[in-house]
Amino acid sequence: MTDVVDELAARLWPGRVRSIEILAHGITNSNYVVDLGDERVVVRVPGNDTHLLGIDRTNEVVAGTLAAAIGVGPDVLATDEATGCIVFRFIDGRPVSTTELCEEPMLELFARTLRLVHHAGTVPTIWNPYDVIREHRDVASARGVDAPFDVAFSLSVLERIERARPFRPAVLGHNDLLNANFLFDDRLRIVDWEYAGMSDPFFDLANVSVNNGFPAPSEIALLRHYLGDVSDQVTSTLHLMKIVSELREAMWGVVQMAISALEVDFTTYARDRGEHALELVRVSDIDQHLDLARRYASAER
Repeated sequence: MTDVVDELAARLWPGRVRSIEILAHGITNSNYVVDLGDERVVVRVPGNDTHLLGIDRTNEVVAGTLAAAIGVGPDVLATDEATGCIVFRFIDGRPVSTTELCEEPMLELFARTLRLVHHAGTVPTIWNPYDVIREHRDVASARGVDAPFDVAFSLSVLERIERARPFRPAVLGHNDLLNANFLFDDRLRIVDWEYAGMSDPFFDLANVSVNNGFPAPSEIALLRHYLGDVSDQVTSTLHLMKIVSELREAMWGVVQMAISALEVDFTTYARDRGEHALELVRVSDIDQHLDLARRYASAER
């Protein structure tokens, strides 16, 4: 992997490269910091077969450019067709812990930032979480890999949620609001736009909550900051989309079970997220949530 970065750096910045260091080996991509003396950049090296995860690198660049224009994402400096690498301006920011993210003032700052993202513009990709989950199931099944949780029941619940809240591509969604994708310098930054697409705003709201373990008071505060509305219809919609978010994460893990060469325990990852989705079904009055969410979706139209 470093050979790819070495060659790219020598080609793009001849005579300027002072050092190349690993920034992070993610579970999809690898990132390297290149010190050019007067500036630092990040080279993102895509993992193998990431198109099977629904990633479109052209769309990622468009979304990343929009995010940079509103001061949320890093500037996109270059793309390299030969390697699939993308070059970003380095953001010298600190991590944002899950605890900090779900508390004030960071929680309100996140809500304001998310509203900026959701109104930043449009991208070519329509990112329908219901379809994404089913497509992930199909990719894994075609490779003989079964999910380590009850997929049949999960998909039956997904269909009921889809009927209650039909998909509408209303906003530019990030769709991958894991804790590792937040940085703070003079503002809250969001990185890694590879899953971005026109989507449902409630997916991002649910995604950040369930990925970062928001307690109920933080979810209420998030909805109040973002929507100004914490009615039962709104909270039920958020709950259902948390189930959808976890099923997406679980089925993403199942695809990784089928295609990834990384030494990562994707089986446990997929099982844990799938079982958490089912726990969210079991601990709630799912019929009531569906009814309230259906009413809210009808009122939105």
